[in-house]
Amino acid sequence: MQSERRFKYYDLIMAVFVTVLLCSNLIGVHKVTQFRLPIFGEFVFGAGVLFFPISYLFGDILTEVYGYARSRRVIWAGFGAMIFASFMSYIVTSLPSAETMDQTREAAIEMIFGQTPRIVLASILGFWAGEFSNSFVLAKMKILTAGKWLWTRTIGSTFAGEAVDTLIFYPIAFVGIWSTEQIISVMIGNYCLKVLWEVLATPFTYRIVAFLKRVESVDFYDTDTNFNPFILAS
Repeated sequence: MQSERRFKYYDLIMAVFVTVLLCSNLIGVHKVTQFRLPIFGEFVFGAGVLFFPISYLFGDILTEVYGYARSRRVIWAGFGAMIFASFMSYIVTSLPSAETMDQTREAAIEMIFGQTPRIVLASILGFWAGEFSNSFVLAKMKILTAGKWLWTRTIGSTFAGEAVDTLIFYPIAFVGIWSTEQIISVMIGNYCLKVLWEVLATPFTYRIVAFLKRVESVDFYDTDTNFNPFILAS
C-alpha cells in the first residue's frame, strides 16, 4: 500500500500532464501535415502529435517516481478533463450565435471546437487505454530490471502505450472519412514520430526523474500494487 504522504511536485506534474493533454487534443488534431524526407519520401503525420507525447513523458515520470497507483489517479484526472472539455465544446458550439458575429469566424470556431462524437470517443478511449498500458508496462519493467536501465522502461512502455493509442484512435475517428491509405500512412507516421520523440527526450527524462527522486525521497516499486485501472485507492 502506498502511504498518503504529501509530495512537493506531484500536483505540479499532474497539472502539466493535464494541460498538455488538453492542448494536444484541442489544438492540431484536425490538421495533417507532411514533410519530404531524403530516401523515405513524404512523411505524413497529425500536427498535434508534436506535443501529445509530452503527456507520455510525464506519465513515465509519474510511474517511475511515484508508482502506478498515483499515476492512475493522474490518468483519471486527465480522463475527466477530456470529458469536460468535450462537453464544454459541445455546449459552446451548440449555442446560437449573435447576429453581429462574423460568419467566417463562427465557421472557424465550429470547425476547431465542434469535434464530431467519433473523434471525441476515439480521443478519450485511445488516451485511456494507451496511458494505462504505458504505466502498466513501465511499472512491470521496473521490477524486472530491478530499477536499472531507465531508458528501456521509458522507451519500451512508450512502444506499447502509443501503439495501443494509435490503433484505437485513428480507426474509430477516421474510417469512412479518410481513405484507408491515408489512415495507415498517418498512423505509421504518427507512431514513429511519437516513439522517436520519447527516444530524443530520454536525457531530459533522466534529469527530471533523478531530481524528483532526490527531492521527494521516493523511488516506488509496484511489487504489491493492485493494477486494476478502475480503482483510485492507493
